[in-house]
Amino acid sequence: MSKEKGPDHSRRKERSRQAILAATRALVAEEAYERVTVEAIAARAGVGKQTIYRRWPSKSAVVFAALLALSEDADGQSVALPDTGDLQADLKFVMRATVEEFADPAFDRLIRAVNTEIANDAALAAEYREKLALPLEEAKKARLRSAQEVGQLDADADLDLVLEVLYAPLFQRWLHRSAPLTAAYADSLVDVTLRAFSP
Repeated sequence: MSKEKGPDHSRRKERSRQAILAATRALVAEEAYERVTVEAIAARAGVGKQTIYRRWPSKSAVVFAALLALSEDADGQSVALPDTGDLQADLKFVMRATVEEFADPAFDRLIRAVNTEIANDAALAAEYREKLALPLEEAKKARLRSAQEVGQLDADADLDLVLEVLYAPLFQRWLHRSAPLTAAYADSLVDVTLRAFSP
């Protein structure tokens, strides 16, 4: 009797999930967001529409999952910011990476699509905060706390406020398309923030 095992359903499901998420990102990058449909995603991914609806309740949920998948660490490690001992250099590295990501047309269209949805969907907004925003904020705060411990940042600084001063101008510039997102701009945000919260 053959000892050959049956199909690996979990592997097949994961391949299907990855195909759906990749198709979603591709379509959002190519099409006007309102023209992206679950049917179009299914066709691009080579799956049935019901395959998508069994996992996600709506287009917005699929789009959010496609964004969330970009932040998944292949090794399953928690998110962490670099800590070389030089807070200014570490923050500039992170902020340059952030502006580069937001300046990428494919990512830009995906994050704008998600922001469109969470503006009108409280449940999705809560999921976004829980699964993406909060873990990233905690990673950033952990790096800032280590800087406080060694005297590189005001020990009494409100870390939520530090992050707002650092990131809010970038988000506003991106949201309103008011000026380009550049490495020089990223560096200037770090410099301003560290001057404001120096010990």
